[in-house]
Amino acid sequence: MYLPPHFEERRVDLLHDLVKKYPFGCVVTYSNGELDANHLPFEVVSDKGNFGKLLAHISRQNPLAEVLKNDSDVLVIFSIDDVYISPNWYVGKFEHHKVVPTWNYVVIHAKGKARIIEDEKLLRGILARLTREHESNQDFPWKMTDAPYDFISERMKHIVGIEIEITDLVGKFKLSQNRTKNDISSIAMALDSKGKSDLSSLMLNISNIQET
Repeated sequence: MYLPPHFEERRVDLLHDLVKKYPFGCVVTYSNGELDANHLPFEVVSDKGNFGKLLAHISRQNPLAEVLKNDSDVLVIFSIDDVYISPNWYVGKFEHHKVVPTWNYVVIHAKGKARIIEDEKLLRGILARLTREHESNQDFPWKMTDAPYDFISERMKHIVGIEIEITDLVGKFKLSQNRTKNDISSIAMALDSKGKSDLSSLMLNISNIQET
């Protein structure tokens, strides 16, 4: 990915926090001369290496299960958020009119080595944590023990787990860092008014860090 230095983000804690909040990623593989992409919800865990690891599960019928049997190199892309930026949001537009539309966005790329998990205990742990996390905001959270044990065991025969040890983790935060402080504040206010509070907060946070 094209990554100018002022858009590069390497803080692992911040990147992990964003993946936890936006866990749906695209895992890209290359096998037998072909590229492929699969879209999966991931769990990020910080207890492995410098960058942590990603956990997920897929159907045994998915060709990805065969591809990943040999510790394959993979790229997982998390598209955190994006938004169109109107020239009318720049303070500079009303001073010199030398502005054009653009697009702000936050994406995270995780490269790593992937392996298949067959162990039932580990696989149950992946499923239980994923369910617990995404049921937490429900009025009556569903849990795996709500279903018959034999039913869950039968379903598990049809899936495998994936563990990706992350070897490189980088974010591209294109958040108007190349604009003036007044422009950044003005854009952040516009984004906040349009319900893009996460991008607005990140813009202001990144701007303050660069000034210190």
